[in-house]
Amino acid sequence: MPKPATRLSPPFASGRNAMPERVDVKFAPSDINSHTGVFSGYGAVFGTLDSHKDIIVHGAFKASLAEWRARGRLPKMMLMHGSNGNPFSGDDLPIGIWTTMREDAKGLFVEGKLLALNTDYGRRILSLMVGSALDGLSIGFRVKRSSPGRGMTKRWLEEIDLREVSLVDDPSNDLARVATVKESVAAVALDGAYAKMQAALRSLSAGEAAPAAKDDGMGRLAAQLRSYARLS
Repeated sequence: MPKPATRLSPPFASGRNAMPERVDVKFAPSDINSHTGVFSGYGAVFGTLDSHKDIIVHGAFKASLAEWRARGRLPKMMLMHGSNGNPFSGDDLPIGIWTTMREDAKGLFVEGKLLALNTDYGRRILSLMVGSALDGLSIGFRVKRSSPGRGMTKRWLEEIDLREVSLVDDPSNDLARVATVKESVAAVALDGAYAKMQAALRSLSAGEAAPAAKDDGMGRLAAQLRSYARLS
């Protein structure tokens, strides 16, 4: 009688081509307050039991992050782990860049930026994030050192080889959340210029003296608006 097929656990294979394991952590898309694609949060949280019954200990990423820094790079920002998350997708292109990765007392802090926001694909990713459909972060990794757990805990993950950090739609840990989403410098500058123009127009309507010239040229703008009003 033939033996039943063995069900493999992640990483689903052995050797160098083994598929990385994953730990999913959730962020709060409601915290997104701009459409610039810049955000920060936690890719993993220390000391919490995930849906795979693992607990990541503080310092687990230290060696891996040092290796990435020595290469002058950071792990990729993927969508749903690329073809590792969906073997039928065939899409291993990054969707953005991680600009910061570091351990702190809470976990693996990450900051990054979505790219190609001027394309339909990039706008779709951002729209899914803003609309809460793409509401998770997940790390792809290989375990380098671990200890067996007890009870509900399967393993204590003591050293992790970090391979990538993905945006995902179905996270399993609700403790890691986006800290902030930053507006671009260009957007801030545009908002500031718009506010100053509104102030100049209010000054013109009220018949007040033009603002001081040192106010980034707004005094000259108000004077020009007055001259146009007299000509009309």
